[in-house]
Amino acid sequence: MRVFRGLPNAESRAPCALTIGNFDGVHRGHQALLARVRAAADARGLPVCVMTFEPHPREFFDPAGAPPRIAMLRDKLEALRLNGVDRVVVEHFNQRFASQSPDAFVEKIIVGGLHARWMMIGDDFRYGSKRAGDFASLQAAGERHGFEVEQMATVADPTGVRISSSGVRAALAAGDLDAAAAALGQYYAISGHVVHGMKLGRNLGFPTLNLAVAHHRPALSGIFVVRVHGLADEPLAGVASLGLRPTVDDSGRVLLEVHLLDWRGDAYGRLVRVEFLKKLRDEEKFVDLDTLTAAIARDVEHARAWFAAAGAGATTDAQPVAGSRSTGFATSATDRIR
Repeated sequence: MRVFRGLPNAESRAPCALTIGNFDGVHRGHQALLARVRAAADARGLPVCVMTFEPHPREFFDPAGAPPRIAMLRDKLEALRLNGVDRVVVEHFNQRFASQSPDAFVEKIIVGGLHARWMMIGDDFRYGSKRAGDFASLQAAGERHGFEVEQMATVADPTGVRISSSGVRAALAAGDLDAAAAALGQYYAISGHVVHGMKLGRNLGFPTLNLAVAHHRPALSGIFVVRVHGLADEPLAGVASLGLRPTVDDSGRVLLEVHLLDWRGDAYGRLVRVEFLKKLRDEEKFVDLDTLTAAIARDVEHARAWFAAAGAGATTDAQPVAGSRSTGFATSATDRIR
């Protein structure tokens, strides 16, 4: 999969089957849409192209009121790759981009920039200034410019509830990781490179892997049972803290810290993926380091008990991402950002 920051250059603008959206979380609804795009692309001999945005449009228009991000860009790109996408255009969302009329958006982006021959959009897709463009106007534009447009209906869970990014956020905020996994098709995960920290965990007897979190408001926070991929042939059991670490840090910086239960080694600089399996508790501000250490020890014991009860597999009903060619953690696709 090739990834472009902004519209690709002329040599890379081969005709494509296109879909456009934020794809935050790449949940089962997104996966169904991408499967349809992949099938249509194969039938027409076209590559699959996704255009997505950075920052999220709602973050641009209302930074304080925008919803938390489900996935960081790296994780979104990896999920798109696993769903058969050939190229992704990460468009910088700014005032100039937002102010384009629907007609200008079609002519400059869809036709001139991406050379779309076929498009699939979701039932809530809008485009152009003030979201004035809709499915009907896009169909009319397609007739003028020579590309096909299809719209996909809402994808619902077995109970009839629409699968959506907002629903995934709500499940994560509530600490309901099983519900989030059911909507995502796999356990919720965050990936990143292991960075140096304060070494406080090591001094307390619980050394940690530290991952910086790009967004100031992650979709979940607290203490969790986790599995870590990328350091060994099999995932490693651990317990993690995701949040602001109020006992030891008042900077407001979000950090993901993972204590591995039965592994020691040098992981600095390694790219890992942390799967969140069970929430143990919310973050707390403790009165001193001794109280914090005792709480960490309890968290470790609770995590060990969870793994013992769940068995070595510690699985859920959620299945791997649809279209996945590998259950491992591939790094090559998301590292080739042009």
